[in-house]
Amino acid sequence: MDAFSIVALLTVFAALFAYANTRVLKLPFTIGLMVLAIAFTGVILAVGSIYPAVLTEAKAFIGAIDFESILLDVMLSFLLFAGALHTKLDHLATHRGPIALFATVGLLISTALVGLGTWGLLGLFGMDTPLLYCLLFGALISPTDPIAVLGILKSAGAPTKLKTKIVGESLFNDGVGVVLFLVLFGLAEASGGTAPGHGGLDWGHIGLLLLEEVGGGILLGFLGGWLGYLMMRSIDHYETEVIITLALVMGLYALAGRLHFSGPLAMVVAGLLIGNNSPQGAWSELTERYVDKFWEIVDVFLNALLFVLIGFELLIVSIKGQYIALGILAIPLTLMARYLALSGPIALYREKLEFVPGTGTVMTWGGIRGGISIALALSLHPYMQRELFLAMTYIVVVFSIVGQGLTLSPLLRRILRKSGAAPSAPTAL
Repeated sequence: MDAFSIVALLTVFAALFAYANTRVLKLPFTIGLMVLAIAFTGVILAVGSIYPAVLTEAKAFIGAIDFESILLDVMLSFLLFAGALHTKLDHLATHRGPIALFATVGLLISTALVGLGTWGLLGLFGMDTPLLYCLLFGALISPTDPIAVLGILKSAGAPTKLKTKIVGESLFNDGVGVVLFLVLFGLAEASGGTAPGHGGLDWGHIGLLLLEEVGGGILLGFLGGWLGYLMMRSIDHYETEVIITLALVMGLYALAGRLHFSGPLAMVVAGLLIGNNSPQGAWSELTERYVDKFWEIVDVFLNALLFVLIGFELLIVSIKGQYIALGILAIPLTLMARYLALSGPIALYREKLEFVPGTGTVMTWGGIRGGISIALALSLHPYMQRELFLAMTYIVVVFSIVGQGLTLSPLLRRILRKSGAAPSAPTAL
């Protein structure tokens, strides 16, 4: 099936599921789409057990979709730019200390804890898996999804301080998480799962790779965003300015790939720079309205396709009892690792920045995993226990989006009520 037919069919499914959710289920948009996609996949599996040709066709359709490439090489750039474009920098600046620690040190600690915990679990199940592969699982499952959680936090009336920390961390730890995964992936390829120094790759080299990817991505995003801002400031033509933002995303992401810089971090920095400077210094009211609406629609459309795809990926996940058991056990493991990883920065800044009571609990439960984790799991080589880690990742992601996503609002309201704090009115971050 050609690319246009695949996109067309996914768009039709997304529209039908969105309609059914809006009309009947009334769940949060992305959660409703994924629930319906999983339910539809379940029907296909049931029908396929009677008519195998149906299941064969469905698997062939999903198999023809390069989920990893579609998300990491196409969707991610637009989604991160759109999220950053609507994020207020003054809020992030106030909490830059804890956000930076959450997205870097916190991510590293979470990766290590999940990796070690997974290594121990697999050992209990009699599966001799190199620690390095388990750390790869820790790296791919630790980043959180800023898009999935932002709408839920808004509807729950989360205090701005809390929204800022969760969304700010998610925007940056996506980029850092991908970089960390790629470095560990290269190390695993070079070492064959043995010692970290095998194959001529040492920790000093790893540090340089991280610095190049992260530092280069941030610098490229700043320079590209500033150039785009200067171009838009010199004209007043909303059609051209919308195209400039679109070209900025596509051009910077492609250039970042060529330079081996972090494209996700470049998108976040460029989006923050454009979104926080252009309304006052470059855009007219008409341009601001059109740019906002354009990126809002891009964001909604791509998220619709993404969450439908996540639901359909169930068709290619290996359903084995042992894998399901390990996936279920990975849920509390990832949650505990996240809570411990966040505890240090929260303790360090709790009094200085007057953290909302229950910040650690809400940030842990609000750290929703998404499509990036599945895409990274799909990129593993078969010898890296790809089938196992894909199944575990899928179970954690589905629980995270559905279970945590649907219960985050009640949890937040309960914590605010116990602390005597009033929920804030729904506003943009």
